[in-house]
Amino acid sequence: MKHRCFWVIDSKLYQDYHDFEWGEPVFDDETLFEFLILETFQAGVSWITILNKRENFRKAFDNFDYKKIAIYSESKFNELMQDAGIIRNKLKIRSAISNAQLFMDIQNEFGSFSKFIWSYVDGKPILNEFHKKEDVPATTPISDKISKDLKKRGFKFTGSTIMYAYMQAVGMVNDHTTDCFKYPN
Repeated sequence: MKHRCFWVIDSKLYQDYHDFEWGEPVFDDETLFEFLILETFQAGVSWITILNKRENFRKAFDNFDYKKIAIYSESKFNELMQDAGIIRNKLKIRSAISNAQLFMDIQNEFGSFSKFIWSYVDGKPILNEFHKKEDVPATTPISDKISKDLKKRGFKFTGSTIMYAYMQAVGMVNDHTTDCFKYPN
């Protein structure tokens, strides 16, 4: 039996997420945007709730196509507010739309969102050496800086805790605990 990180609950969906996605370096803008959306909607709810609704989000948000999301109309916003398959928080839905626009601004400025976001860790994952739950921080100076920089650009729901969870999800940091089978030996 595989030993996983402390936060993995007894759910095949959660275990698969941990085993195949979490902490794996992501460099393509489409997936980076998907995780940005999912992490912003996660604020205040459990990650398993987001995973359980992920396919609903995918359907509702045009497969996380930021180019389409950036030009959502008010009627599309209202449609999303009626979609019981997602988290119907008007501020989070509005932020998904405006963050998509700002995401593309960063692409125009840096060539890709990937170049921008990975520059905070010099283009390679930080490998942490955490042994137990209490060792894993909720924020770091890097997540503080990313949060501050994104907020300055107008992004919403990108506080330091959300950005650190984002960094973990997209593999900018490898926070698998040392007793986890995913921890590189």
